[in-house]
Amino acid sequence: MPSNLPELFQQSAEKFGSRPAFVSKDESKTYKPTTFQELYDLGINFAEALVDLGVQARENVALLADNRLEWIIADYGILMAGAADVPRGTDITDSEIVYILNHCEAKVILIENDKMLEKFQKNKSQFEHAKTVIVMDKKSTATGVLKLYELIEKGKELRSKGSKKAEERMKGIKPDDLFTIIYTSGTTGMPKGVMLMHSNMLHQTSVILSDMMQIQKEERMLSILPVWHVFERVFEYLAIAAGCSTYYTNVRDLRDDMKKAKPTFMASAPRLWESIYNGIYTRISDPKQTPAIRRGLFKVAYFCSKHFQSALRFIKGNEVDYTGRNPIISLFRGIWNLVVLILLAPFNLLLDILVLSKIREATGGALKASVSGGGALQKHVDAFFNDIGINVLEGYGMTETSPVISVRTFKNLVQGSVGSITPQTEVQIRDDHGKVLTHMDSNQKMIAGKLGQRGVIHVRGPQVMKGYYKNPETTAKVLKDNWMDTGDIGMFNYKKTLTITGRAKDTVVLLGGENVEPVPIENKLSESPYIFQVMIVGQDQKNLGAIIVPDFDQLKEWAKENGITDVEPAKLIENPKVIDFYKKEIKALNNTKTGFKSFEQVTPFFLITKQFEVGDELTNLHKMKRHLITEKYKNKITALYAGDI
Repeated sequence: MPSNLPELFQQSAEKFGSRPAFVSKDESKTYKPTTFQELYDLGINFAEALVDLGVQARENVALLADNRLEWIIADYGILMAGAADVPRGTDITDSEIVYILNHCEAKVILIENDKMLEKFQKNKSQFEHAKTVIVMDKKSTATGVLKLYELIEKGKELRSKGSKKAEERMKGIKPDDLFTIIYTSGTTGMPKGVMLMHSNMLHQTSVILSDMMQIQKEERMLSILPVWHVFERVFEYLAIAAGCSTYYTNVRDLRDDMKKAKPTFMASAPRLWESIYNGIYTRISDPKQTPAIRRGLFKVAYFCSKHFQSALRFIKGNEVDYTGRNPIISLFRGIWNLVVLILLAPFNLLLDILVLSKIREATGGALKASVSGGGALQKHVDAFFNDIGINVLEGYGMTETSPVISVRTFKNLVQGSVGSITPQTEVQIRDDHGKVLTHMDSNQKMIAGKLGQRGVIHVRGPQVMKGYYKNPETTAKVLKDNWMDTGDIGMFNYKKTLTITGRAKDTVVLLGGENVEPVPIENKLSESPYIFQVMIVGQDQKNLGAIIVPDFDQLKEWAKENGITDVEPAKLIENPKVIDFYKKEIKALNNTKTGFKSFEQVTPFFLITKQFEVGDELTNLHKMKRHLITEKYKNKITALYAGDI
């Protein structure tokens, strides 16, 4: 096993030299491969140039760019020079760029393109340490800055003359040296610099690759999540370790690129699958796009597949169990599910070939699995894709844990959970007073407590961060005796897999003292085709309220069918008929019959026209910045509870 990431890069170049490592599009949008050996050579040449520029070992180098080949080249070079990178996407705000560059004290800044350079230059007077700017884009016309490819050529020339400074730096990298500082976009407060060590990432690449996913060199990965985020980054390193290819794409080109790349694996956020799910149902429900016979066939095919897969999950032991089971009832259920499997098998096979396989072709037709993380995947979306034959391996983690704490595997694909704990890891469930309710290790061995107890998740293992950069006070709050307080609420179900039930800091405390976890309510309300986004409010109020962003495409159709002629969004959200309609939608989904206590039911609400967007109300993984949204709409929230809305 390598002792640092550059050693991993070197070993992969030696093992997989001529295989395509990263595949990116040229100006004609045609995919072009870069081999493992080519990538290594580009990286070490750049590293040589960085050392020549004066970059010191263990120095921080900023990397402001989105997914592209030059990103991984820059990453290689920075790490091979013995430095740590500080990555962020081009959607970084002015206040963030000033704070992060000053806080991490980066002297050398890599910038994606001229547009990003403009944002940098606009704030230049506020930077305390930035001295050297390197632009990555070949098409850059900027002057007064260094260019990535020119530096690569310079490094190549230096090495051809016998310089081996980059190789010397690589030998000096220790496992506990930092390879990156990732400033979390966070849902509260200023970003914190998460310090991750080489040993953190090597643990992830080793155990996920060999023990959990069994990723082979023939796999094709599709990269769509922000590469500066550790979730996407771990997949890029996994691909490097396994010798498989990573294809870069974006949301705009995703559908076409799936057909071109035919990916077998991809990391994804829940919002992607929600979007695909809604697109499928919108297309199937539209008589103009899908004739009645095909709609009927889809319903029958999905019915068969849903019940066949449900029976199969029970037989294989992959059905989640939150309370423990009566063995006699389980025996009869097992017999019944076996009968269902036998009866449905021929119909399911035929309908899968005729109908469901056509849906899977939209992902390229070769997708073995997508690992979903960065937020909770809605149950109906999760069930749909697993039922039609696309494995969704939902995982759980955080930037501070590099990121994977647990993930579903092919052998243990338990829906309703985020899977098994990663090897060499321990997880405790603790109550509000710190008492251990459950203590489980990665071998599913119960060390203390019992199953089914809900509390705050704490994790200890080789993936846990070194701490927050220049922030010992905050580090001490979340890291005690090597145990990381995740702030998430969860439990070990009776299949000994982890289930997440909410977020401690998201908890809404009502005036009566009731603690309410908003995420399950938001997930339920989002099942309405007329609700695009929703955030629960109600801190220190008598009851829960909600901010709702309608799905205006669906709402406009409803409005026309119900005699509403003015379908401008601003008019719709004020229309009494529309308000009354949403009251009924909320009551239909959020009631005692659907599992919500009286104090967990939403009563007041208001509609808004502006979607929550990444870079504003959402983090890069589409988590809501609740404090920001609350502040943004505080006057409306106040009016809501005053009865003025």
